[in-house]
Amino acid sequence: MKSKTTAILLCFFLGGFGAHWFYLGKMGFGILYLLTGGLCGIGTLVNFIQFLMMSNEDFDAKYNTPAAPQA
Repeated sequence: MKSKTTAILLCFFLGGFGAHWFYLGKMGFGILYLLTGGLCGIGTLVNFIQFLMMSNEDFDAKYNTPAAPQA
């Protein structure tokens, strides 16, 4: 279960490296942020504000959904 607080802290301190996206399991965004410096810092700032404003229920619905069973 992913923690909203951890995602916010990773975004604030290591957002330019995409650490928050790697933590949330979004590898594509993590690599993009790693290669572009958090989209020149603007993307990191936007994500930080989004995470702060997002309710815990919305965060859980978006990032803590169970994976679909493999057939």
